Amino acid sequence: MTTVQTRLELGLGLLSIGRSWGVRPTEVPAEEEAHALLRRALDLGVRTLDTAPAYGTSEAVLGRFLADLPEPQRSALTVMTKAGEHWDADGASTFVDHGRDALRRSIDRSLDLLQGIDVLQIHKATAELVDSPDVVAAIEHARAAGVTRFGASVATVEAGQRAIGTGLYSFLQFPFNSADDRMGPLLPLMAQAGLRAIVNRPFAMGSLVGAPAGSAAGSAAGGDAARAAFAFIGRHLADGIILTGTGKVAHLEANVASFAAALP
Repeated sequence: MTTVQTRLELGLGLLSIGRSWGVRPTEVPAEEEAHALLRRALDLGVRTLDTAPAYGTSEAVLGRFLADLPEPQRSALTVMTKAGEHWDADGASTFVDHGRDALRRSIDRSLDLLQGIDVLQIHKATAELVDSPDVVAAIEHARAAGVTRFGASVATVEAGQRAIGTGLYSFLQFPFNSADDRMGPLLPLMAQAGLRAIVNRPFAMGSLVGAPAGSAAGSAAGGDAARAAFAFIGRHLADGIILTGTGKVAHLEANVASFAAALP
């Protein structure tokens, strides 16, 4: 049997280090604990870190961690963030604003917190937004500040198709798993256009591993169910990043082990 070589990698989503979320919200880890998680991720070979302004304090916590890394380690990482969904600290809630000024302020703040962005994604991008004048202006603003790669985080095939056709993006982020494969039609289009996939919700918010999103068991995603979930994605996608999110070192280790077992 011929083994198909893939370029899939496991990335770490950093929602859990910035705010509580999910059906059973867990406590946000202290910054020292979050930094320990990030150090362990690097030790385990994780090289892609995904954050966003809408993730509460996530960007700030990640930025302070990155500031202490020696340059060879930092340059080996891909730090991804987003613009378009924002965090209201007073109300402890998110809101969406894709206006030109809001996007520029968000990008400037992210650049200040992270001291550089490797991939900037338009958060909650719709078909109407992916190439709107305000979004295009924001991308040019980020490009002028040194950002060179862009993506769109989409939730519909229509938005993904429109994003691919614009020529603005080199990444698309979307949910894809055995319980929700509706974004599957995008995969051949992306391969043809040379875009790389960023897959979120690989465990369908925990339902594929028998636990709700945000819970310890859901984050750990251990055992046969997790391996099956990763393997499903691997059968449909040869090149991309699969994001797993957790705030706990033990859960991260379990996720990495399941990924390695499913996609050696």
